[in-house]
Amino acid sequence: MKLNFRNKKPVVKSPVKKSLAREWGDAIMFAVVFASIIRWATFEAYAIPTPSMEKSLLVGDYLFVSKLHYGSRTPATPLQVPLTHQTIWGTEIPSYSNALQLKSFRLPGFSEIKYNDAVVFNYPVEEGRPLDLKTYYIKRCVGLAGDTISIRDTQIYINGKVMVNPGERQFAYFLKTDRVLNDSFFRERDITETHQTPDGYVILTSPAKAQQLASIDFIQEVTQKKELLGVAGAGIFPHAPERYKWNEDNFGPLYLPEKGATVAITPKTLPLYQKVILEYEQNEKAEVQNGKLYLNGNEVKQYTFKQNYYFMMGDNRHNSLDSRYWGFVPEDHVVGKAVFVWMSVYADGDGLLDKVRWNRLFSAIR
Repeated sequence: MKLNFRNKKPVVKSPVKKSLAREWGDAIMFAVVFASIIRWATFEAYAIPTPSMEKSLLVGDYLFVSKLHYGSRTPATPLQVPLTHQTIWGTEIPSYSNALQLKSFRLPGFSEIKYNDAVVFNYPVEEGRPLDLKTYYIKRCVGLAGDTISIRDTQIYINGKVMVNPGERQFAYFLKTDRVLNDSFFRERDITETHQTPDGYVILTSPAKAQQLASIDFIQEVTQKKELLGVAGAGIFPHAPERYKWNEDNFGPLYLPEKGATVAITPKTLPLYQKVILEYEQNEKAEVQNGKLYLNGNEVKQYTFKQNYYFMMGDNRHNSLDSRYWGFVPEDHVVGKAVFVWMSVYADGDGLLDKVRWNRLFSAIR
């Protein structure tokens, strides 16, 4: 039997025309998704809110932080409003839900953390937020995993050797004078943190500028303020002043845990690594009782670390809340490397043009 097929013209459906609102909605959705991917995987903008890194980084600096250097982290908190960190813009309303938490992984980077890198990380000891939504901090890495770090008379030593210091370090100095020094005197010398006392001023500045000030005829004395060796400082890690009499100028020696390294757990070492083991290492059943460490109900006399840890300090050494106070930065808290300043503004100024620090725009961070 022969079958006959009749030629039929194909039916062409006219495309459905999108409304203007639909087109704008699609464009905005694409832009948000694209910006979120860029922010997560490559670069993120960051503002300097405190003077802990003066004069390397200034309050009012806006940075780009590279996540490519050390490798981007996969999100641990997926239920989050796009392009936010902790709260919805301009409000105190949380921008996330911690109902779903995922295990975070780090993608390969093209660099390891190096000495004196300016590193952005999640503040380790902050409580009440998921790991990837803890507050961002920026400090300089002065100790790598596997190092033993010490500070003696404000100088950092790594494995017993003097560490090369960044050029913009600041310390507190007492400036003795019988004159009243106005704001312009300090502003001309780029000294922004001062406090007047009955005998003079306490200032935060670099050793080089302190030496210049000492040469001025009406300044009688410029003396660096230092903590004494063997005197425990308030709030200093590991918060065991009866055993560790450390302070911000004299600290350590302290071993920085390296992945795969094993340390003995004794009454002396337990205060150093207790928080690491109980909180940062994600051990399901870890506890300390009567000065002894228990894992899965069994007392352990040694512990092998699961990740690397770093020691971070601000360049403004006498006005920086850093590892000297709260200890180690776990590798999974590291966000990225600060690479350059794209904008910098003064807190005060007569006009918009006067507020901009033009010499800092698009400057590399060293």
